[in-house]
Amino acid sequence: MAMKRLLLLLKPFNVSAPPPSQTHPQVLHFLDSRHKMHHEAVNFCQAIVKKKSVQGKAVLRNNLSEPIKDVDMVVTVGGDGTLLEASHYMDDTIPVLGVNSDPTRVDEVEKFSSEFDATRSTGHLCAATVENFEQVLDGILEGQIVPSKLTRIMTSVNAHQLSTFALNDILVAHPCPASLSRFSFSIKKDDQFCSPRVNCRSSGLRVSTAAGSTAAMHSAGGFPMHILSQDLQYMVREPISHGAVSDFMHGLVEHDQKMDTTWSSRRGVIYIDGSHVNYSIKNGDFIQISSKAPVLKIFLPHQLLQLKNT
Repeated sequence: MAMKRLLLLLKPFNVSAPPPSQTHPQVLHFLDSRHKMHHEAVNFCQAIVKKKSVQGKAVLRNNLSEPIKDVDMVVTVGGDGTLLEASHYMDDTIPVLGVNSDPTRVDEVEKFSSEFDATRSTGHLCAATVENFEQVLDGILEGQIVPSKLTRIMTSVNAHQLSTFALNDILVAHPCPASLSRFSFSIKKDDQFCSPRVNCRSSGLRVSTAAGSTAAMHSAGGFPMHILSQDLQYMVREPISHGAVSDFMHGLVEHDQKMDTTWSSRRGVIYIDGSHVNYSIKNGDFIQISSKAPVLKIFLPHQLLQLKNT
């Protein structure tokens, strides 16, 4: 398909910072540098798009409120957060290319490690930076680079499907992180149980896609999955008592399976890809989690496609 209409979705330009009187001068310099790098990247990408035989339109990600339609491709300029935001407004027909506008510099992180965190943008899912954006864009427009299909999570509450599909993960937990979460779950395939009913008292339940398996899931002790895996990985966070079902506190929900969960606390929240998108739940709510969501078409970094299954 010829790509004629491109939407550039931009991370906002403002970088929040504490008052100068309370901030180390090097931190202020670092934040100013981040602002400058992002601004220059946005201008650069817009200039490159103008050179091509396409119609380009730029929108700040904060201004998104409706599903993205009537474009042939989305180009996000920011980091993984901007790409995640875009994915929440996209179906499985439009591909997305992520441009990391402000990549982390290893030497900078090492230099300031004893003073502050100098991490910039990870851009795990971003296939381009300003260094190779034009080359990657040309490859896409010429049909030499094709998108991959990433699995997303479909979640329903009491048989009502939530409108947002998770690209990274969902967290089902009490709204207060210090409060106990009570829930039970089982894994099913074709209405047949693949696991016993697991009753949990913990700090919540996390379920991730392959794309999200290297983020919070991995930090909590999970394992990285091949980026194109259609399975989901789940983990009961900080279970109080493993009991006889300890083997089921962490595992996979395969692509042809579903996780049926019953929430048994007075209050709860389903967080999707972080804290900004969330849905309240209550005692007795039935939650179903699967990988049946529409895929996300995305142009991935070459190195991600080369990684083997763990």
